Parts: sequence; C-alpha cells; structure tokens
Amino acid sequence: MPDRGSAQASSQPRRPALWRRLALVAALVLLNTALSFQNHWPTPWVEVRRELSAEIALLVLALALGARVWGPPSRRLLAGLAVLLTLLAVGRYAAVTAPALYGRPINLFWDARHLPGVAAMLIEAAPVPLVLGGVLGLALLLGIVYALLRWALRQVGAAVGQPAPRRVLTVLCGAVAAAWLAGVLSPRVDWEHAFSLPVTKTYAQQAAFVIEALGAGPRALPPSPPLQSDLARVQGAHVVMVFAESYGAVTYDQPRLARALAASRADLAGAVAQTGRGVVSAFVRSPTFGGSSWLAHASLLCGVEVAEGADYDLLLAQRRETLVHRFARAGYRTLAVMPGLRQPWPEGAFYGYATILGASALDYRGPALGWWRIPDQFALARLDADLTNADGRPRLAVFPTINSHIPFSPTPPYQPDWGRLLTSNPFEPAQITAALAQRPDLTDLSAAYADSLAYLFKVLAGWLRLRPDLDLVLLVLGDHQPAAAVSGEGATWEVPVHLITGRTAVRDALVAQGFTPGLRPRRPALGGLPELTGMLLRAFDSGRSVPAMDPGMTAAPDAEVAEPGVLGATGEHGPDRGRVQPARRTEPPAGSATTPTQRAPVSAP
Repeated sequence: MPDRGSAQASSQPRRPALWRRLALVAALVLLNTALSFQNHWPTPWVEVRRELSAEIALLVLALALGARVWGPPSRRLLAGLAVLLTLLAVGRYAAVTAPALYGRPINLFWDARHLPGVAAMLIEAAPVPLVLGGVLGLALLLGIVYALLRWALRQVGAAVGQPAPRRVLTVLCGAVAAAWLAGVLSPRVDWEHAFSLPVTKTYAQQAAFVIEALGAGPRALPPSPPLQSDLARVQGAHVVMVFAESYGAVTYDQPRLARALAASRADLAGAVAQTGRGVVSAFVRSPTFGGSSWLAHASLLCGVEVAEGADYDLLLAQRRETLVHRFARAGYRTLAVMPGLRQPWPEGAFYGYATILGASALDYRGPALGWWRIPDQFALARLDADLTNADGRPRLAVFPTINSHIPFSPTPPYQPDWGRLLTSNPFEPAQITAALAQRPDLTDLSAAYADSLAYLFKVLAGWLRLRPDLDLVLLVLGDHQPAAAVSGEGATWEVPVHLITGRTAVRDALVAQGFTPGLRPRRPALGGLPELTGMLLRAFDSGRSVPAMDPGMTAAPDAEVAEPGVLGATGEHGPDRGRVQPARRTEPPAGSATTPTQRAPVSAP
C-alpha cells in the first residue's frame, strides 16, 4: 500500500501546474475578449460573442517568438502593452457602440472637436452627483481594465518563458493568424465571420483620414445650381422654414412612435383644416444621421449636397448664392431664429441673413428648461411678433428647433396664452417643477423623443390657430433621423417634409412633383435636400423665372447684426454651433472667391 505522505507530496507539483494552465487559458480568453466584444444593440452595453481577435493572436505569437530569442518579456514591456491594449479596447468600444447609439461610425477628426460641447450638455442636463459618479466610475473602469489586461499579459509572459507552453502558444496562435490572413487574402476562404474587425485597422483609417484632411484638404464641391425662381406664387406671404430637430422617418416607420404621435399629428392636421389651409408631404433624404444638423441646413439653403464636415468647411470658404439671398432680392426681409445660439456665429454672413435672433437677442426671461434653456414655443412667439408688425414687408424666416434634440427632455410645458410667453413669468411654478423633474431613460429614449416631437406639433398647431388669417407658407422638415438608439438598426436616412399653406397653387405644384396631400408622406423618397431645393423653387415660381444672382454676392444689401459682435447666428444648438474655431485653409475651385474672416464653428454631434 503506497505511503500517504508520499502521495500528497507527489500531488503538490501538479496542482500549481494545473492552476498555471487554467490561469493561462483565462488570460487568453480575457485578452481575446478585450478586442472582440460587440455592442448589445442599441444600448451602451457590450456582449461577448464567439469571435477571435487576430490582433491578440499576432501579439501572443510575437511574444512567444521573441521569448525564444531574447528571453521572457520584461515587466516594463508587459505594462506598456497593457496600456496599449487598454487604448485599443477603448477604441473597440467606440467603434462598436457609436453606430448603435449615433447611427454612423465614429470619426475622430470631426467628432473629437464636439466633445467639450457634449460634456457641457451632459453636465447641464444631468444631476451633478450623477455626472461626478459617471466620471469616477469611468476612471475606475479604465483602471480595472488595465489591471486585468496587465495580469493577463503577465500570465502569457510567464508561459512563453517555458519551452513547452511556448511551443503550444506558437502553434496555436500561428494557426489562428494564418487562418485570418487566408480569409483576408483569398475571396474563396470565407472565414472572416469568425474574426472580429481589427481595432488597429480602425485606428489606421482614422489616422489616414486626419492626414488627408490636414494635407490635401476636402474634395471639391459641385457648383451651385441656379436658384432661379420669381417667387410669384408666394409673393406677399411670409415664408417660414422650420428645421425640426431629429424629426425622422422613424416617426412613421416604427409603430410605437407612430402611435405615440398620432394624437398630436391629428391635432396639427385639425389646425391646418380649421384655419383654411392645406398640407402636402413627402420623404426626402438627409445628408446626415443622428446629428450634424448644419449639414442639412446648408444642403437645403445652398442646393448642394453637404455630407461631411470637410465639405461644410469648404463651402464656407466660398461665395455662393443661397435661398436667403434669393428671397432678399425679391423684397423679403430675411431672418434667422436660433434659440440655441449662445456665441458668435460668422456663417450668418455666408447665408446672407438680414437679421439674426440668437439666444440673447430673443431675450427669453423665463426659467431655463434643461440645457437648451429657451422653449421652441417662445422662439416661435418672438418670430410671430416680427411677422405681425406693421411694416407690411414679407419675411423669410429660418428656424431650427432645439427641444427635440437628444436627450429629448425635459419637454417644456405648452402655454396656450402666447402673449404670456414674452413676459418674465411664462409658466406656472407647478408646470416648471413638473418639466424639470423629467429625466431621460438612457436605456430607452423613445418615450422622451416622442414627447419632444408631440410638443413641437402642439406648438405648430397652436400657432396656426393663433394666426388663422396670416398669409403663411410654412415648411416643416426634419434635419435628420434621431440617433440609432431611437431610430433602430438599419434605419434609412429619410426625413419627412410638410408644406402648410392656404395657397392652393403652391400645394398643387408640389403634388405635381410627387408630394402627397395630408401629413402622411408616401414612399419612395423624392431625393436629397438639394432636390427639395429645386422642387420648392419650382413650386414658388410662376414659370417665368428671373436670372440667378451673381455668384459674387454674399449678403442681402440691407444686412444688419442683431447682436453686438455677431456676424450671424443660428446654430441648431447652443454648444453645437456656438464656439468658433478657425477653419482649415482651403483652396476654392477656380472662379470662386474666399472670405478670410469666415470660420467654422465647433459643434456637438
């Protein structure tokens, strides 16, 4: 019978060896997970899938081969690799989460400039303890990720220092790397689905984009179309263009949202009918998704597709005719109503507005309601006061709304007494308390999104009823779909557009071009926003168009500044369009002029 003591002694070496093997397996799984996790759509959370990371296989293979030549990796090298992998894990999170929450891939060059504005918005919209807790939690999470990755790399470093585990890791990781490379190089080998998209490739693409953007500059924009229209069918009417923030086709496509907005849409349709007006609608395609509303504004007002930040910068460096110029030449007083603007915005000179009503010029005296502070109803009440003055001159007004911007709450209370809105006591205290008590559910923003748009529809319906005799051509269009967390996976880039007016000839002209009577658009979409520009000009025209404006002209002859030091103001949002930085120097196409003082603002997505 074997001696009991000798049996215990023989088992002791095997137990540490078993634990070392288990620790190595856990380390390899952890390292692979760090660069292969996926988003749990459409939330900020992640999930683990059965995918392999070619980058981790190549890293372990390199450590194994290096250990055979130079010996086991040092602790300093492993710590440095842990920092690198932590950065790659952060990049992986951004790469897989941005499309789920925002609706498009992240762009470090253009999106990084918006981070201060986004941070300011979150600090304003969220309770201070929640913000501080989030910052500390993020720091703690990064520390934990680094510690775990460093532990995992130490296990691998210890393993490659021994001949037998090193041989196993070399063969295993070499086979994984070869399989990945074969799938990349050969179209006949369909192995890509087993591997996660390399994070280093994403970083390389971002770096290449930065080099291209800082070096060669943006691609050339197409020439502006001739904005020819005598505007005879709208002559004498006030033309108001409302860019409804985040108003997307999802409000029709998702049954849940369609039901939530059915009552407010019906009320708006009732207000249109009760005031003797009519409405026609269509879908069009926005150049942006989930944010960057200024790209949509520029595309419609200039008649040119502006789909990238580089395109926008280039556009501002040129002198082009806009719809604002065209209406000014026809005798219209042009103004921009921009409640989100808090800082100077030089692009106003590019568009040619005669008057710009930013946040200070609007002179809102009521309580701040969330980050955006000024309710859309108040901004429309200020516009109404301008439209109904006694000078007899028609207006072209461009009004980007802000209350339906993410995080979509708090929703301001609706005030039936429009005159009271212009006082220092626009709402009852109980209404303010109820509004400020709203907190968005960050895991499901759909309810807050629907509430914000229902508020907009109620405001528009109330205004139509307030001014039943106002000769009005009201264009309401979405600037882009909401973020993917609301719009859903695979959503289109389409947005609704409605034109409300009592002028039958204008509505009929749009119906002839594909619009549908009523508030429910029909598919297919009628094109992009530049196509909509042409449709509007044709609908407003008598058929005897006047020549287009000289491209050298950039502003209305009677341009003035509404706020001291402001060349122009609009901006869909406060942090988005307020802070100004110099744009990159670009060479405009031949024949165009540049304006050195024009600058591109920093914006939040």
